[in-house]
This record gives sequence, C-alpha cells and structure tokens, in this order.
Amino acid sequence: MIILKAENISKQYRLGLVGTGTISHDLNRWWAGIRGKEDPFLKIGSVNDRSTKADSDYVWALRDINFEVKRGEVLGIIGKNGAGKSTLLKILSRVTGPTTGEIKTKGRIASLLEVGTGFHPELTGRENIYLNGAILGMSKAEIKAKEEEIIEFSGCERYIDTPVKRYSSGMRVRLAFAVAAHLEPDILVIDEVLAVGDAEFQKRAIGKMQDISKGDGRTVLFVSHNMAAVKSLCTRAIVLEHGKTVFEGETDEAVDFYLNQTKERSKRYISKKIGNNENYVKSVKVITSKKGFHEFKEDLQVEIIINCAEEIQAPAVSYQIINNDNLPIIHELILNTEEAFGEEKGIYRLTSVIRGLKLYEGEYRLNVFFADNFSKKAFDRLFEVCHFEIINSDKRPYYWQKGSAVYKENDTEWFISINDENKV
Repeated sequence: MIILKAENISKQYRLGLVGTGTISHDLNRWWAGIRGKEDPFLKIGSVNDRSTKADSDYVWALRDINFEVKRGEVLGIIGKNGAGKSTLLKILSRVTGPTTGEIKTKGRIASLLEVGTGFHPELTGRENIYLNGAILGMSKAEIKAKEEEIIEFSGCERYIDTPVKRYSSGMRVRLAFAVAAHLEPDILVIDEVLAVGDAEFQKRAIGKMQDISKGDGRTVLFVSHNMAAVKSLCTRAIVLEHGKTVFEGETDEAVDFYLNQTKERSKRYISKKIGNNENYVKSVKVITSKKGFHEFKEDLQVEIIINCAEEIQAPAVSYQIINNDNLPIIHELILNTEEAFGEEKGIYRLTSVIRGLKLYEGEYRLNVFFADNFSKKAFDRLFEVCHFEIINSDKRPYYWQKGSAVYKENDTEWFISINDENKV
C-alpha cells in the first residue's frame, strides 16, 4: 500500500532576501493571481548548484520531484551537500510548503531534521517527550505507556528532569531520536543528525530503524552520507543532484550511481616549473578505486614523476597522507638503494601501490618530498596536494568514527620506470 506520494514537488527560493524583495515583484505576482495566471517568477530561476555563481535572483532548490513510498519501506535519499535533500525532508514533514506540487500521506509523520527538532529549551526532557507526543496527536495515556522505554533508550535518565537547554548536542539527538522512534509514527523522517551521536548510539539507532520498518511495518525516509548505513538499512534509494532526481532504484545501484557520477576531484598536481635544469617534482597523481572517491580496503595508487637534472648520489622520494587536521598518518618512502632511480639525468615515474588501504572515512591529501638522502639537500617539497576522500563501505563497520584514527595493515610496493618526457 502506498503511504506517501510526492507529485511534481518543486521549491523555489529568492537569493539574499526574504520574500521577493521589491514591490514590483509582489504586484506582478498579485496581478497574475487575480487573473488566474501562473506566478511569473516560477518561469525563471537558476539550477541549484552551490559551486557556481548565481545568474538569477531565484534558485530552484527542488525541481519536479516524483516518487512513491510503500508501507514498511525504507527509502534512502542521497546526494552531495546542497543537492536538496534537507529541503525535500522539510516539505515532507510540513515544515515548509512546496512552491508547486503536492504531498499525499496516510498517517502520522515524525521527523528528526536537526539536533533537538521540536524541543523547547526551557522544558525538561520529560516535558518535551509529552510535548512531542501531543504534537503527533497522541493522548497522554499513549505517551505515558512509552515514557520509560523512551528514557531508557536515550540513555539520558539522569538528566531527564533537567531543562533541555543544558543538554549537549549528543544528548539532545539521543532523546529526540528516542521520542521520534518510540511514539509510533506511521512515517519516520530522519536527516543526517545521527552523525552527532557516538558510535554506540548510532548502532542502536540503525537497529531501531530496522525494527520499526521490518517488525512494525512502518515507513522510514533516511538521509545520510554514510553509504554503509544506507546500504544496510534502505530497501530503495533515490539520488538527488542540483535539486533533481537523477536516479531511483535498488539501494546498491543507487549508491554506485552516486559515487560514479561524482565529479573528479583535484587528485592531480602538475608543477608550474618549466625546463629540465633543476631537480623537482613534475607531477603527482592519486588513483582511487572509484571516480572521486576511494573505498576502504581497496588498493590506492600514488604516481610521482620527478625530474633529475643531474646524477643524484642518494635520491629519496617520500609522501605523507595527511588528514583534515593536517596530521600525517601514513608515511611512505623509496630510496635509491631499494629501487634504482636518479643515477642518471632524466625523468622518472615512481608508482607506489598501497595494498588494501585501511583508513577511516574522511578527506585526505598528500605532502610530497624529493631530496638527496646523502647530502640531506631538499630539492622539492609539496604540501596539501592531491585531495581524495575515503568512503564508508560494507567492508567495515558503519559505526567507525570519522577523524584522525588510522587502521593500516597493508603492504606498499614501489615501481620505477623512465618516463616519456611528453607524458606527465
């Protein structure tokens, strides 16, 4: 049975100002409405692409979104930041209305869109449980029957009679999720807020959502950048890009489509130096397992091309993989004593393959060094080049935390070749 249906949902915003911003625009809209005509400003508006400069005062956050969700289904909504995911959930939750289109639902909708959604900061946690239940249309007796279960699941029993304004962000999201999940909504809408909770709570929350959908036959709409959580939880997924649906289908296929359609990142460095009269790094390239991303436990390849303007006694090339805190977490080194290079003038391609790289989810980049290990003279130093991202996958637990931690059990192989001067 279809429990939720979105028909031609579009949402338009004006950039910069609230409302249309001018009396003339308001009059044009009013006059069009009087004559039964379409809003003239719905005919204009640029695509929702946050990375490009606006060419209109209006932008379509969503454009012509259509989908249906059956009872007991878990629908994943994935896409890059700014794709329109949160806007869509706000429309589905009745937080805001669509510019055009219609949402048809059957039953109660509970949503968790931001940390502490629907909570009054001056009320205690217990009082907010009753407030949220009343908003969902539940009686006091119904809420009371679930009260102890909600408190136990949230893990906030000690602070349940303390005003919510004194809660940490993690405590708020724990209680908010517990309330939303236990007050028996027909449709549960969850945005990326679970990332605020700790690993143990994320695991419990995923398990609870599985119980809600499979055991109770309730519907879940789930937005997350955690691809493993999406794969493990969702029965179907849609991919949004620039406010439009670009894919709808099975979860695994949707995740693969999302990863493969992501634009190539700046994974390559090319030196601006011209000529072969000095020793320097001509180029660096990171070759990942997928376009724009690298999957956990897949081989990562780093290709470094150096120019040797002279015979170097003890050439050494190394690179560090650094995280977003600018901390080096992996350091790989190749010396001439291990593989012969730099003994003669020329251009050399050094390829490093890290077998089965195990890094936590997050964004990384390289520092690269080229030096003479005998004289300790540094020829070239590159910092923060070749950005790439490690993604979550079903090859490791979804509850591992982002950050600086590294789990590395792998071998690194180096391959040396003389490089064609015309191929950088």
